[in-house]
Amino acid sequence: MKQIPNLFTLLNLVFGCVAIVFILQTGETLLMLDGEGSWVPQLPEKIGWGAICIGIAAIIDFLDGFIARLFKASSEMGKQLDSLADVVSFGVAPGLILYQLLRISYIQEESGLDTSLWAFAPALLFPCAGAWRLARFNLGKDTSADFQGLPIPAAGLVVASLPLILFYDNLGLAGSLLNKWILYGIIILFAYLMTSKFRFIALKFNGAANNRVPAVILLIVAIVSILFLHWTAVPVIFIVYTILSLISKKQPK
Repeated sequence: MKQIPNLFTLLNLVFGCVAIVFILQTGETLLMLDGEGSWVPQLPEKIGWGAICIGIAAIIDFLDGFIARLFKASSEMGKQLDSLADVVSFGVAPGLILYQLLRISYIQEESGLDTSLWAFAPALLFPCAGAWRLARFNLGKDTSADFQGLPIPAAGLVVASLPLILFYDNLGLAGSLLNKWILYGIIILFAYLMTSKFRFIALKFNGAANNRVPAVILLIVAIVSILFLHWTAVPVIFIVYTILSLISKKQPK
């Protein structure tokens, strides 16, 4: 019974690996001719499936912690295994989504097909920052219930939502999300937040009152935004979560 949570953790890793396979599928068309004979960028459909696999990995990541507490099977090995799985599912896989989106962004330019690989290299900063965040967490002796630095699953889920927002663009965001400078900004922002020492709320409804209130507010925002914004709700929820964390927690100077 004690190994059941670890099996769930490995399943998280499996979905992270499957996400990478989808995201890096070769042979898909990135440019297509429109009715006027102009080349227009295309978002490969398999990136969307990769994003969904990251979402499934996040659900499993939540369940393995819940099951470990249920069976009282928490262990140091489980902690290390969880971090190794997370760095793949919520670090490497989202980082490769950013890599592919940067490729599509550059392809829109006149000489985009000749772009150096160095232009896409900043996408690798995302998994590196996530690995740093997880290593610091594993070595930390902080007994606080809150998170120091943005949790990597939160960052990974926001990045995973980008292809889905592009596929089901109902707010006219496609042009912005395929702008290379905005993509670079997203990479820098998340790398900074993950490696920062800012305090982020651990969303527990049965915790202290100063955690319950933000959790309730975030739940209401999540329900409303999902109803009206669909996939765009993910970054909206993240922004509200970050603001609530910064104003409700004592932050390092």
